[in-house]
Amino acid sequence: MTELADRPPFGQTLTSSPSHPLRVIASKLAGSGYVRAAALFLAVRLIGVSVLAAMAAPRGMPLIERLQSWDGWWYLQIAQNNYGGVSNPTDVVGLPYRDAPYGFFPLYPSMTGLIAELPGMSFVAAGIILSTVAGIAAAAALYRIGRLVDSPRSGLLLAVLWGAAPMAITQSMVMTEALFTALAAWALVGVLERNWSLAAVTTLLAGLTRSTATVLIAVVVIAAAISVWRNRQRWAALACIVTAPLGLLGYWAVVAAQIGSVTGWQDIELRGWNTRFDGGAEAWDWLTRTLFGPGNAWETLVSLVTLAAVVLAVVAVTGRRMPWPLAAYAAGVVVLVLCSAGLPFLKSRFLLPGFALLLPIAIGLAHRRTSTMIVTTTAFVLVGAWFSAYSLTVWQYAI
Repeated sequence: MTELADRPPFGQTLTSSPSHPLRVIASKLAGSGYVRAAALFLAVRLIGVSVLAAMAAPRGMPLIERLQSWDGWWYLQIAQNNYGGVSNPTDVVGLPYRDAPYGFFPLYPSMTGLIAELPGMSFVAAGIILSTVAGIAAAAALYRIGRLVDSPRSGLLLAVLWGAAPMAITQSMVMTEALFTALAAWALVGVLERNWSLAAVTTLLAGLTRSTATVLIAVVVIAAAISVWRNRQRWAALACIVTAPLGLLGYWAVVAAQIGSVTGWQDIELRGWNTRFDGGAEAWDWLTRTLFGPGNAWETLVSLVTLAAVVLAVVAVTGRRMPWPLAAYAAGVVVLVLCSAGLPFLKSRFLLPGFALLLPIAIGLAHRRTSTMIVTTTAFVLVGAWFSAYSLTVWQYAI
């Protein structure tokens, strides 16, 4: 009878022992840096969406409509109807332009369409879920990068800062920023750890997500070439060199065949959005005119964010703690954004995939007092949330 009395109640036997595998797994998950990074990222995004909802409601703007606005309309149309079924596509001056949808890369709408196949799932919900899950994957990769370069605390801060950066609201929208950043970050993890299979696959997929992959491809291919030259994992690195560009080049080839022009995608960007590579001439004119001319306060703020990115790129390149692939990627994103003309008010959003720009800030905060770190990071989160919400509710031209 004593034996029976000492037994735990039915249903508690499996977890009563502290050494039971289920309890060990639960304990490890609770203390995992990846779980903390994901939780902090989601908390920051919840703040950002809440601020957007608070600013949208008095203006009669439904939150769900804001979360699918601008590029979201195109991605949802492609997800539902494929490229040929987009409703009334137009060019930059409003004229009918049937090839305009091909300016948007296929991975995000394809994945949105797959998720929308689930019972009771709408396309809008599918797109937001995809962005959220991709954001979590990005936060995990950023944590790993911060841990590799400096410390777990730097990794957590990097995930938080990226989740709160200017225009980070796109990470909760029907947009590609979260998906691309997740792929780019894991590709750079692959480079730092010489995991060439990881780097190759994620870079290929990034090339099917957005054109910023040109910078990522250059960094990954150069890093793999150096590995080949040094005779380190030669065959894996060679396979990475061949595989990494296939996503971007493959999609560009499809578009070129579709419209009958070798520069097909670039032609679409020029006619559809007046976007072109001009070596930075428009950016220089816009920055000087905004900062020293009669520009409005919001344009000035966007230009200051752009200049801050330039400063952070310089810090990343000249700093001794930043591995060169991260520094090159950060600087490359800034150069690409500055040298692309046509949409100057969108530069804050275009800079968002350059997450490595925030790594020096994360490292600096990680080595400050905890109180300083918390106050500074909290202020950054709140300002970033307001910046994003203002862009979608008041200014409406920075998204």
